[in-house]
Amino acid sequence: MIDKIKSDNMDLLFQAILTLETVEDCYKFFDDLCTSIELKSFAQRLHVARLLDEHRVYNSIVSETGASTATISRVNRSLKDGNDGYNIVFDRLKENGLLK
Repeated sequence: MIDKIKSDNMDLLFQAILTLETVEDCYKFFDDLCTSIELKSFAQRLHVARLLDEHRVYNSIVSETGASTATISRVNRSLKDGNDGYNIVFDRLKENGLLK
């Protein structure tokens, strides 16, 4: 699946993201790079993934996040059959005391 998106441009994007040092740096870069709707969608998906990881039910997730069941299903598939990206992030956030 990663091969579908792999390219020199994607490598440059991810290398650029890895240079960001603070949350404020991220706000500045991502505000320039993305629309507010795109950013809110990314944040919503991460929130959905966190709730699914906590074994919350779809109805509860819909109520808390406003995400559609289609979005929740897509995130759930990524958690179960994806590349472990969400788990990598959650583990590192926990290691840094930023997530319970």
